[in-house]
Amino acid sequence: MRVDVVCIGQASYDLVFKVDHHPEADEKCVASEFIGCGGGPAANAAVTVARLGRRAAFVGYLGRDLGGQAHFQELVQEGVETAFVYRGDAPTPVSVVLVKPDGRRALVNYRGATLPLAAEAVDLEGLAAKVALFDGHELELSCRFLPYFQRSGAATVLDAGSLHAGTEKLMFEVDYLIASRKFAAQWLGRDDPPEALAKLAVKAKTCVITLGEEGLIWQRGASRGALPAFPVQAVDTTGAGDIFHGAFAVALADGLSWLESLRFASAAAALGCTKLGARPGIPSRAQVEAFLAASGSI
Repeated sequence: MRVDVVCIGQASYDLVFKVDHHPEADEKCVASEFIGCGGGPAANAAVTVARLGRRAAFVGYLGRDLGGQAHFQELVQEGVETAFVYRGDAPTPVSVVLVKPDGRRALVNYRGATLPLAAEAVDLEGLAAKVALFDGHELELSCRFLPYFQRSGAATVLDAGSLHAGTEKLMFEVDYLIASRKFAAQWLGRDDPPEALAKLAVKAKTCVITLGEEGLIWQRGASRGALPAFPVQAVDTTGAGDIFHGAFAVALADGLSWLESLRFASAAAALGCTKLGARPGIPSRAQVEAFLAASGSI
C-alpha cells in the first residue's frame, strides 16, 4: 500500500462547548453552541492531509464504543486509510473543550485505563509513505516503525505538543521537530522560545517552534528565521497545531520549498481557527490556496 502521509498517534472524540467565559470553581455556565467530532493530534493531521488532496493513513487506537465508532466513520468519510486502526474494547479517549468568544479554550482529556498499543499491535511492513508523522502518543509503535520509514526514504516529522515520554524519546530522531511553545518551555524549564530553539537545534536536524498568534521561529543548521502568523478572527484555536503538522507534511510530500512549506502550513492552521471545533475547521486545498493568494503569499 502507498500513501503520501502516514500519521501515527492519538485519536479521541471531542465534545466542544462554546461558552462566554471559562467557569470558576463551583460555577455552572450555559453553552451557546455544541459539537461532537473526532479529534486527537495524529487523527486530525490525517484528516488535514486528506482534505488537502493527499492520501493519508491513520495508525492508532479507537474503541468499539460510540465515540470510537463515530470517529472511525468520520475517517472513512474523509477518505483516510483505516486499515491500520486498531479497534478494541477499552474506551476511546475523550476530550471536553470549552471555547471562549476570543477563541481561547480549556481542554480536559480522559484516557482512563486505555493504554498505548504494543509494538506488535499493528504491522506496517509493506506500507510506503512519503512522509511519516508522529505525535509520540503511540511510543512503542513509533519506536518500532520510525527506523522502517527512515530506511524507506520517508521524511519524518514529530508533532511535539507537550513534553512526555513519547516526544522526549523521538524529538532528536526525526528529520523535523515541530514543537509548540508549551513543549519548548517544558523542555527548557522556562518560557524563552529563542533560547529553546537555539538549544534544541544543537541536536535537532530541523526545528520549528510554533507560537500561536505570534507566528513561529525556526532553525535549520546555521540558518534561522521567523514567520508571522496570518491574521484571522479566531473562533476556536483547538487543533490549530494538528492542522499545521498535517499541512506541513503535505507540503513536504508536494516538494515545496522550506519557506513555502511554512507559509502553507501556517495558512491552513490560521483557517482552522475560524470555526468551532478542530475537525470542522480543517480547510480544503482550494481554501488554503485562495487564502494565500489573497494574502499575497503566492
